[in-house]
Amino acid sequence: MTGTLTWQQLRDLKTSELTEAGDKWHEVSGRSASDRVRVDRAMTAKITETQESDAATAAAGRLRRLSRNFQYLQSECGLVRTALNGLAGDLVGPQNQLKRALADAAALNFTVHEDGSVSYPAAQVEDLAGSEQEAPGGRSQGSSRLPLEPPALGSPGQPSLYPGYSGSGFRPVNPNAAKAQDVADRIARAVRSAREIDARYAKTLNGLRAEKGLDVTAATLKDVARDTADVRSTAGKHLAEGIPQDKSPAERKKWWDGLADEQRQEYLKVAPDLIGGLDGIPAAIRDEANRTYLPVLIEEMGHRGGDDVKTKLDALRMIQGKLDEPSHPPMFLLGIGDEGNGRAIVSYGNPDTSLHVAAYVPGLGTKLDDEFVDDTMKRAQDTALIAQESDPSVASIIWLGYDAPQHVDVMSKGDAQRGAPVSNEFMAGISVTNGNEDPHVTAIGHSYGSLTVGTAAKQSGGIPGVDDVILLGSPGVDAQKATELGVGRDHVFVGAADNDPVTHLPTKGETALGWGLGGPTGVRVGRDLFDVGNDDLYFGKDPASAAFGAQRFEVDDGPRMILEAGLFEAHSQYFDPERDQASATNIAKVVAGRPEEIVREKHR
Repeated sequence: MTGTLTWQQLRDLKTSELTEAGDKWHEVSGRSASDRVRVDRAMTAKITETQESDAATAAAGRLRRLSRNFQYLQSECGLVRTALNGLAGDLVGPQNQLKRALADAAALNFTVHEDGSVSYPAAQVEDLAGSEQEAPGGRSQGSSRLPLEPPALGSPGQPSLYPGYSGSGFRPVNPNAAKAQDVADRIARAVRSAREIDARYAKTLNGLRAEKGLDVTAATLKDVARDTADVRSTAGKHLAEGIPQDKSPAERKKWWDGLADEQRQEYLKVAPDLIGGLDGIPAAIRDEANRTYLPVLIEEMGHRGGDDVKTKLDALRMIQGKLDEPSHPPMFLLGIGDEGNGRAIVSYGNPDTSLHVAAYVPGLGTKLDDEFVDDTMKRAQDTALIAQESDPSVASIIWLGYDAPQHVDVMSKGDAQRGAPVSNEFMAGISVTNGNEDPHVTAIGHSYGSLTVGTAAKQSGGIPGVDDVILLGSPGVDAQKATELGVGRDHVFVGAADNDPVTHLPTKGETALGWGLGGPTGVRVGRDLFDVGNDDLYFGKDPASAAFGAQRFEVDDGPRMILEAGLFEAHSQYFDPERDQASATNIAKVVAGRPEEIVREKHR
């Protein structure tokens, strides 16, 4: 009925019939999924495990073809169901608009005609002398186009400067005319909106038709991705409107738990990007959604150009490669995206089932590139592996959910202030989805990431669910004392290599004065003059100092700043058990809930 939808059809439409039809398609999809499992596990597997012959090979081939058929049916029927649900949901708005217009027409004793025009009765109006005259009734034809600006007072369909009269001549104006025009316009707009929705969904549903003589091949299955994209573009708004984006992670979890299984499958298959990064959704669901979305994102980015896109694209392909291989502990992809410098949240171990969960915020120079995948992600994995030696129930997360500064000379508090609330929302989500009664959670900040963690800790309520804080290679956390981080000084741990230049960054005032006095030597002079304790850093008190009051643990001093291996070498080895066994072990002890076993080091 595309293009011919009438207001009567829209009024009488029962959207429940569309959703009920969708449920039938879902039943077919579900049966297909069950049949595919039986074919794969009960039939194909047994033949390949017990039979070795040409006949067995041929039979296995036919069974694989049957499995592909069921897979195709499962996917396509599920998409039909999603499209029908989307159609029903999207039509509710214009239908309600129409019904309100019709109710207003009835209340005003107007008549709505088959073509949508509205007749209004005659009315008695007063002239300037106070005498009553009859203003004749009429008929208004609606327009579906909204006016760009309100018509001038006294124009057709608008109130007159003189009640009861038009602006020219003294012809009586029926006050019902403007009301009828408004009703007719609202009817027209509702019908037009419904027709556009109907046409959009009709095109999508027609695209889900299978060819006659169906033979499902690998190429056919690849078309499912295209069909999924079509349904997403059509029904995506409907799906997105259902997500409580502006709610807390706890409320999102409650929403997700309340969905029927078929509704969850719609999001996973059709709109995985909408829930893959949604804090409050269980980790296993986020992982499944992001694994589904990652190839789509890679393909979409592949059509773009530019060095920045290529850098992110190469990293995404590397992450895909890691997901395709066995991992210990198992990888969970909790977030992925190309915004800003790139986004990636990876957990080694399931953060919803582990008794000990650590979330590491990286810092200076971090972005979604090959170094992130090869080195930064490995830091989280190393922490998990070493911590599991103390307690096997550990999950370690690398959280690249914000834009870190890329160079020392552009560091300011801005990136940390923007990243802190996003980090806290993620941590709140981890807290509500963990199934243990009181999980032990550690927030780790390295380099500029320690400022982000410190900023997050100083927000109202602190970092949700966090018991311990670890600061590594820190330029300061915008705090003067460890007690400002909300977990108690005994639960703030610091690793600072003596040859790590970031842990010696002077304040901005000291830097300016020092360079004015003659470069690095001048900086030292400036610090001696204005920083008596020599414990102020770029972003506040040195976390490794006695004045800050945290628990400093032993780390390797690392190569000297200039003479050995490069300026920042000591800044990047805290997590590496091969280059700094002491630091990596101490970090793992805190993460595993064994802080009494760390090796301590004197404050600066």
